Amino acid sequence: MPSLPQEGVIQGPSPLDLNMELPYQSTMKRKVRKKKKKGIITANVAGTKFEIVRLVIDEMGFLKTPDEDETSNLIWCDSAVQQEKIVELQNYQRINHFPGMGEICRKDFLARNMTKMIKSRPLDYTFIPRTWIFPSEYTQFQNYVKELKKKRKQKTFIVKPANGAMGHGISLIRNGDKLPSQDHLIVQEYIEKPFLMEGYKFDLRIYILVTSCDPLKIFLYHDGLVRMGTEKYIPPNESNLTQLYMHLTNYSVNKHNERFERDETENKGSKRSIKWFTEFLQANQHDVAKFWSDISELVVKTLIVAEPHVLHAYRMCRPGQPPGSESVCFEVLGFDILLDRKLKPWLLEINRAPSFGTDQKIDYDVKRGVLLNALKLLNIRTSDKRRNLAKQKAEAQKRLYGQNSIKRLLPGSSDWEQQRHQLERRKEELKERLAQIRKQISREEHENRHMGNYRRIYPPDDKTLLEKYENLLAVAFQTFLSGRAASFQRELNNPLKKMKEEDILDLLEQCEIDDEKLMGKATRPRGPKPLCSMPESSEVMKKQKYCSSDSSYESSGSSSESDENEEYQNKKGDEEQVPYDLKHSNHCKLVQQSNSMRRSVSCPRSISTHSLPMGDIRPVSAQQVISISRPTSASRSHSLNRASSYMKQLPPGNEANSANSEVSETLRQLKTKEQDEDLTSQTLFVLKDMRIRFPGKSDAESELLIEDIIDNWKYHKTKVASYWLIKLDSVKQRKVLDIVKTSIRTVLPRIWKVADVEEVNLYRIFNRVFNRLLWSHGQGLWNCFCDSGSSWESIFSRSPEMVTPLQLQCCQRLVELCKQCLLVVYKYATDTRGSLSGIGPDWGNSRYLLPGSTQFFMRTPIYNTKYNSPGVTRSNILFTSRYGHS
Repeated sequence: MPSLPQEGVIQGPSPLDLNMELPYQSTMKRKVRKKKKKGIITANVAGTKFEIVRLVIDEMGFLKTPDEDETSNLIWCDSAVQQEKIVELQNYQRINHFPGMGEICRKDFLARNMTKMIKSRPLDYTFIPRTWIFPSEYTQFQNYVKELKKKRKQKTFIVKPANGAMGHGISLIRNGDKLPSQDHLIVQEYIEKPFLMEGYKFDLRIYILVTSCDPLKIFLYHDGLVRMGTEKYIPPNESNLTQLYMHLTNYSVNKHNERFERDETENKGSKRSIKWFTEFLQANQHDVAKFWSDISELVVKTLIVAEPHVLHAYRMCRPGQPPGSESVCFEVLGFDILLDRKLKPWLLEINRAPSFGTDQKIDYDVKRGVLLNALKLLNIRTSDKRRNLAKQKAEAQKRLYGQNSIKRLLPGSSDWEQQRHQLERRKEELKERLAQIRKQISREEHENRHMGNYRRIYPPDDKTLLEKYENLLAVAFQTFLSGRAASFQRELNNPLKKMKEEDILDLLEQCEIDDEKLMGKATRPRGPKPLCSMPESSEVMKKQKYCSSDSSYESSGSSSESDENEEYQNKKGDEEQVPYDLKHSNHCKLVQQSNSMRRSVSCPRSISTHSLPMGDIRPVSAQQVISISRPTSASRSHSLNRASSYMKQLPPGNEANSANSEVSETLRQLKTKEQDEDLTSQTLFVLKDMRIRFPGKSDAESELLIEDIIDNWKYHKTKVASYWLIKLDSVKQRKVLDIVKTSIRTVLPRIWKVADVEEVNLYRIFNRVFNRLLWSHGQGLWNCFCDSGSSWESIFSRSPEMVTPLQLQCCQRLVELCKQCLLVVYKYATDTRGSLSGIGPDWGNSRYLLPGSTQFFMRTPIYNTKYNSPGVTRSNILFTSRYGHS
């Protein structure tokens, strides 16, 4: 029987004693506040043993969660994680390992994958010592040793465990016969002539951050560790093969030697910083820029080998996640690199769990920077979790109600329904790509602001280097995922991946125009709204009314706004009569000319049927046609999430001073337009005088070849179509047009007298034409041959920027040159008996590979002007200028 409580002893909280303070009451309140606290980024660091990771987490302001918490924003583990854990992660979470990265982090896997890549691209992968994997390649190794004996050569080999680490089990041998044949080992040729520092051998620990595999993004930390041996280096011989402190540079090995020097300064001791090492190279007249360039190239090429494995494993773990979305994985890798006496880097191994121990101050300084800058680059935000939950709810509602989903095409659908279905799919694809581009731009802006000591090495800024890496990436997918490489190859060759935001928006506009035509709706004019409230605009309307009843002013605004303009004109006409004056005749001509130009822009095909006489082209006054610069991606029409462009309204001036200022401003604009028109006419003269020359043939023979193809077009049409649209990929298509583009870039700065060709408005128009010709995998240029589909001139009908007839003639000549260039390249490829899968064999020659500019001469009655671009290689299909006429 339980005993009764004694008097004076409190057994529980009494409701009568209101002033009594419970010992656990304040603690409970604090816990409740902590749970309700918002705006905190959480991190689970239970999987790490390194204190520096926890210190950096605290420095970033992250909140460390209990070990069992799996909902943290950041999860850090020292060892590789199982793929099941990555599958369970939410989109707002980040974990510090990629699946599939072991393909380059295990010594045997790295050797196997590198051997495959060397067979495909031997000239690009020369930074790996010759390697054999035991026991599978034991026979090949013994045959190699026998060949050395026949040549009376002897080499040293380094033997490592297949999955070893920290220098365990490593030995040096000179007699390969003593190696066991069944052990799992890695045997490599030993680099006997390393770069020495103070007589000691050393290696470099380079830290690499991979933030995404879809698409691949690689950052290199511009500091690291120099790990030195603890005995003076002597080339290997029979007597010193066992002296590992001399031949091995692993910190885990050399720290046990009594000669290991621990120094707090960065320029002394057995462990130093790479920052100090680069200063050492610079002081000894070595090329530091080339050193970092070689290191970057080694890292990128190595990770290109891993990319097919990592991307495939990542997509298996994250099914349904669209390409380009935020990656839940990142990884900090430690590359161990050895320099030979010529400063050539050699890859030793890659650590997916590099040690973050801080035995010395130099360790703390370097590794703290690696971790801190990496976490800043990741851009983990407090709102990620909330946005992810909202996105999941929105997607669930879409699935439930079928919103924004494209209906399946039923069997037996009509051609109209099929075209409509294709347009809808095309628009959805473009919108998805547009969203990806905008997210990518936002991420790149954050990375550029928070890069710290990291440098982005992939994708590189150099377009030539990027093209080289993309070719290697395509080879890697074909080598390692031969059965599944088709889908990845289609993604790599997708022309949308290389388009900018402006190009995607242009294609979306074109889809809308095609959709309106398909639905039978009146096509809405695109462009800036009419500025009816401005004095100049209203004055134009009055003069238009009295100049000609036949001419119509086609405004670029919406249809409702044009109706309002008509009502406005009628009201003004009833209120006051404006007498006709001879002074208005010039204005009438200008208005009529601008009207005809606007009609030609909205219906561009009408212009291609006739040529405008040079004498009839006059500059258009700024009062009649207000030229507005092309809006940026942030200022677009409402149909594509664009904001309309507005100009400031000028207050009407009643005084004589304001009228005089308006007249002077108009005269100044007229003068500028006349200068631009004169330079444009000079450009047109040069373009018309350009000719495509077949390599090894004269100008007359080249013209005959082109004329022969055109005369026999029925025979050549299918072959040219197959060559351009099927055989050539997007990269080679762009190279063909670059032949024309490079020559244009050479000529325009000389004519317009500018240092940068990008400053010339006409060149920006040319760029839009080039992009349009490459549209839909070259379909834009092919439409120019068959006169079907969407014309390249349609890009001007939906542009708010006015294009003069003279500029349009320049663009027409540019397209004609591109057509001739394609025909000559096609003829050259067939005549050289090269396969039509690409350009002929001679294109590997420096004389024929890169497009360049030859010399251009402009002859005038008084002087000759010579256009030449120094330092540019000659073109494969040369442009020549024929100035036989005066």
